[in-house]
Amino acid sequence: MALTTVDASAGAIQGSVAAALRGRRGDVRGRVFEIGLGACLVLSLVILGALLADVLRDGVPVYTERGWAFLDGGLSSTAARAGIAQGLIGSFWIAVAVIVVSLPLGIGAAIYLEEYAPRNRLTSFIEVNVRNLAGVPSIVYGILGLAIFVEVLNGLSSNEGVSRRTLVAAGMTLAVLVLPIVIITTAEAIRAVPLALREGAYGVGATRWEVIRTQVLPYAAPGILTGALLSIARAVGEAAPLILVGALTGLAGRSPGLSLGSLLDPSSLTERFTAMPAVITAWSKLPAEEFRVANTAAAILAMLTFVLLVNSIAIVLRNRFEKKRTV
Repeated sequence: MALTTVDASAGAIQGSVAAALRGRRGDVRGRVFEIGLGACLVLSLVILGALLADVLRDGVPVYTERGWAFLDGGLSSTAARAGIAQGLIGSFWIAVAVIVVSLPLGIGAAIYLEEYAPRNRLTSFIEVNVRNLAGVPSIVYGILGLAIFVEVLNGLSSNEGVSRRTLVAAGMTLAVLVLPIVIITTAEAIRAVPLALREGAYGVGATRWEVIRTQVLPYAAPGILTGALLSIARAVGEAAPLILVGALTGLAGRSPGLSLGSLLDPSSLTERFTAMPAVITAWSKLPAEEFRVANTAAAILAMLTFVLLVNSIAIVLRNRFEKKRTV
């Protein structure tokens, strides 16, 4: 009798699970939760669309009237002549600093923590503090950059008479700011690599470095690129650390113009600088409506285009690695 009851109970449980998996059993709570998630998604898209429409309405006329002159022009006290060339050059070099400094250091640190470091209290302490650093307000990193890169390291410039509030100091500050994000996202991508890949490589006699180079990193590359994308996007959009380190919010002298030569000119790294977030912040506070509305919206569109361009490059690379992984 007990065996019959057990068999009947097991059959009932199996049937209920199968019915739930096939959708034949109504899950009211799950359905309500799904509807709530969909509502949050729709509301977020509506808010984002409204903001984007407002920016497009105010910013597009600037490009239709001035076109390249707005991108090629320098900072000016006159709204009709003001441009964002200096801000674009500053944001470009900040993105380069993040790529050159944060990505190698962050990826290397994550590989060591996940593949080489022993599992002990010290490793756990480091991982906890890295995650805490990722949530520190950006203004704190601005203070750190001002104290170390500007004051102690003299703006990373040894030339006498050169301002210490340089573009390279700002780039290093933002590279340190996004370093914890790179470490965390890379570590999570490495943890997602199936253990069978490592065991198979070790089974054919591969060394630890060969396993990491040929199996772990290629499989984790899409996640690593996603973390790099998030890091660059955050660094390009931060304003508070730049202003604290010394980004110009007013006139910045003669603009070099927006050309390939001026964009890649390394001499700008040791000079006073500005960047797109600082330009947008400064213009949005001006009393003139031409600056506060039209020029600010046009600058926002330019920065969005820059970020989307970086995103597109990262997405192409990520898809390429994913195709290689599935082959």
